[in-house]
Amino acid sequence: MATFTYTPSFQASQSSKPRVRKFASNDAYEQRVTFGLHPDLKQWTLTFENRDNDETAAIQGFLQARAGVESFTWTAPLNGSNPAQYVCDEWQVTMIAYNVNTIQATFREVAEP
Repeated sequence: MATFTYTPSFQASQSSKPRVRKFASNDAYEQRVTFGLHPDLKQWTLTFENRDNDETAAIQGFLQARAGVESFTWTAPLNGSNPAQYVCDEWQVTMIAYNVNTIQATFREVAEP
């Protein structure tokens, strides 16, 4: 299992959408329950700013090698020293100037057995 070791720039944003099933009755009563073993997996929107061509190629190569299919280990900024499994479904590289690039990527936490 590969580990993503590059440090993102700040600002990074985390989003959550807990998996919840809702059951409503005709009298406006609603019951909610989480489902699944991991009901609140996180998603991170990350930016890697002002990276030279070599580091840009290395980050992009890491993500391309997994092609949004293979998960990798990454430790989120708010996760302390507890790494989790993520996939990256999409990323974008912007060339700012000569040998200066920015990568924007979305890391989605996945539950691995």
